[in-house]
Amino acid sequence: MTDMLSRPGARDGGPHQAPGPAQSDAGTPTKPVIVSAVIGAGACLLTGLLACAAVAVVGWLAAAFGGASGAVRAGATVWLVAHKTSATLGDASLTVAPLGLTLFLAWCLYRGGKFTARVSAADAPKDLAIASGVFAVTYGLGALIVALLTSDGSVKVSPVSAFLGAVSLALIAGAAGILVESGAAADIADATPQGLRDAIPAALAAALTVFAIASLLYAVVLAVHFSRVTSMLELLDAGAVGSVVLFAICLMLLPNVILYVVGFLAGPGFQLGVGTTIAPTGVDVGSLPALPLLAGVPADGATPTYLLVLTALVPLVAGAVAGLVVARRGLAAEDSEALGWDAFALRGCIAALLAAVGLLVLMVLSGGSAGPGRMAEVGIPAALPAAGVLGAGMAIGAAITAGIVAARRPQAIA
Repeated sequence: MTDMLSRPGARDGGPHQAPGPAQSDAGTPTKPVIVSAVIGAGACLLTGLLACAAVAVVGWLAAAFGGASGAVRAGATVWLVAHKTSATLGDASLTVAPLGLTLFLAWCLYRGGKFTARVSAADAPKDLAIASGVFAVTYGLGALIVALLTSDGSVKVSPVSAFLGAVSLALIAGAAGILVESGAAADIADATPQGLRDAIPAALAAALTVFAIASLLYAVVLAVHFSRVTSMLELLDAGAVGSVVLFAICLMLLPNVILYVVGFLAGPGFQLGVGTTIAPTGVDVGSLPALPLLAGVPADGATPTYLLVLTALVPLVAGAVAGLVVARRGLAAEDSEALGWDAFALRGCIAALLAAVGLLVLMVLSGGSAGPGRMAEVGIPAALPAAGVLGAGMAIGAAITAGIVAARRPQAIA
């Protein structure tokens, strides 16, 4: 990690600094924890708002109607919705968070947290807690103010949900950056039991495997129906500038669509409107908005049989990947000889459970209301059963793989 700081009572056991103003290893005086957190959160707030406002203004220039202030307000509204804030536009409710934008904001907050820890040289648990709390509250208050300024006539944004959503995202991503930069994350990892330390990266590997397979399937389907994509683009006739805005919208919504494919592969499927169903057992969706991302949605009717096979194979493959990670990390540990194959299988099941919980949270966040009428319900209504199916399949694959690898390891010669 670049430009790490030397802090009093450093965790590496190094000597204490001489009395005097706290300084970084480059000789730059550090700032108070609260000031650093406020600056870091404010920078993240401005970065996200300016990015959304810039895209909205570009869209306003392409559309050539409305006012610039309305475009900026629209950009701010999208920024708020990315924090899972509830917004109302006339009679329509908008609660579907564009997860691509949410991930970008989370990355900014993570970097802001690292900045906070770096410039404040926070090291003590109390300082780290203060930095995380002030960082999150500052960002949340900024979102609350933006919500109050954005609400106007036909646009209504809930200040409470704006504050809570922004605080939650800032607390998770910002605190992660603060803990990593300060070195506290490494200390927490060292204090975590070995079994859990093996299960967490295995769970991440399983979840990423599910995402990778869903992304690959989505890319193949889009390639097969590429003519639909071109037809939608011709129908929209957005022009050069409008195409940039359309690309940005698709990029923001791409993680949502991939999560819908995950729900599809899990079996329960997803919906793109009230009363619609897109599942391996059949499709009933009717007409859809002319959004290129939706060009791969199957036509109404029965779906190919091989999709039902994928429903069983995908969680097993993801579980096998988790099992390999668990076995590799566990066998490299010093106490691996004292562990039987059943201990490795149990760690694989724990990894599958953690992956299923993570996927459940993401599937719930990906849905909501996307407009009036039939678009009032979009997402994965059966997210809990979908996560349960994925978790069960991953647990079977992880337990079998980890147990077999552990059982086949070379036995130590006495």
